[in-house]
Amino acid sequence: MALARLAERPEFTPSVTFPEGELYDFRFRVLLGEEAWHRLPEAVRARFSHRYAGGRTVAYAGIVDEIRISLPGLVVSRLVRLLGGPLPMSRDTGVPTVVTVTEDVPTGGQVWSRLFARRKGFPQVIHSAKRFSGPTGLEEVVGFNIGMALAVGVSDTGITFTSRGYFWQVLGRRIPVPALLTPGHLVVTHEDGGAGTFRFTLRLVHPVLGELVHQVASYREAVR
Repeated sequence: MALARLAERPEFTPSVTFPEGELYDFRFRVLLGEEAWHRLPEAVRARFSHRYAGGRTVAYAGIVDEIRISLPGLVVSRLVRLLGGPLPMSRDTGVPTVVTVTEDVPTGGQVWSRLFARRKGFPQVIHSAKRFSGPTGLEEVVGFNIGMALAVGVSDTGITFTSRGYFWQVLGRRIPVPALLTPGHLVVTHEDGGAGTFRFTLRLVHPVLGELVHQVASYREAVR
């Protein structure tokens, strides 16, 4: 695999120190490139340098700070529940949220599970798998093998993931989904907050319906 070959080059040495027995993951570093990687805060580089293999899991606990979901956004969020409910459906703020990351065993990627409590009703849990493949080197897949290619970039304070087209993987074929039939353009930002905290921001904008979802949550690593 191209990413694995690049990571074996001599210049790719770990830039953070891990406890004995933990695995270093070069893949986000390779996707960004050395110059962009070293522009990231050290804490962000550390979070995106762990390989969650062999049963390893990390959990982050936090709180929802902001949430905007337009009326079309609520409709879209409910429609995509058939794909595992990948979009937030509650406008509650100040409620607990928990994120866990572990290995996607079939692909060597990562499984992300996000739990959002609600003031009324059962919590919402969102599952997705990040896989190091596709035209950008990274893609996120939800139910029924619906996914999107992600471009990895750097902001002033963190790392960004930007959608670069949606697809449906079926019978070994990758079928592009027309832009108007997708939830829209997605940007996720992971910003360092200092003292072991970070801020997660999600913004989803449809080409016709406008902004559907804007969500901000703050987290702290709870357990590894």
